[in-house]
Amino acid sequence: MARNLAPSCRQCRREAMKLFLKGERCHTEKCAIEKRNFVPGQHGKDRKAKIQGYGLQLREKQKARRYYGLLERQFRNLFEKAAQMKGVTGENLINMLERRLDNVIYRLGFGTSRSQARQVVRHGHITVNGRKVNIPSFQVKLNDVIEVAEKSRQNPAILAARDATAHQPTPAWLEVDRDNLRAKVLTQPKRSDLVQIQLNEQLIVELYSK
Repeated sequence: MARNLAPSCRQCRREAMKLFLKGERCHTEKCAIEKRNFVPGQHGKDRKAKIQGYGLQLREKQKARRYYGLLERQFRNLFEKAAQMKGVTGENLINMLERRLDNVIYRLGFGTSRSQARQVVRHGHITVNGRKVNIPSFQVKLNDVIEVAEKSRQNPAILAARDATAHQPTPAWLEVDRDNLRAKVLTQPKRSDLVQIQLNEQLIVELYSK
């Protein structure tokens, strides 16, 4: 399985904002953005040029790709599928990114970060409608029931993540039973459900449409 092995904190610093790639650490003073909020590299502090045009579009795409933990080819393939769907391409893209199973597990609080949520999925701890699914890119659908598998309900990492994210609000499109480690998809995710970061998906559409 292809993975993004780039240092998490450097990715946040490159985008000059928190992408919440390291779970609870991002909410403490140990977060790299709190200590070194400038572009990584020897001359990072001196980079003050205003970004515009293509550079602005590229940064927005990189921000979204890193936020959801995708490699370039994975992100591009998802965009091409979104472009072939009816409706607004940018909103379709956000919808498909949000409905990835690894993102859903993160949103439910069964993982403190998307990388941990992806590992939970890959290790076979999650079922969808009673069937084990170990594919992080799996797209959940309306009325799908997502659960932690029976044999994994005492898994220390999952229980610790659930307790650590108790303060984390659940998106309106998901209904979660945290005690029983179960959730249901109520509606399609909306653009307004993306609250952790500011994202202009239209710039991504413009970049890939060149």
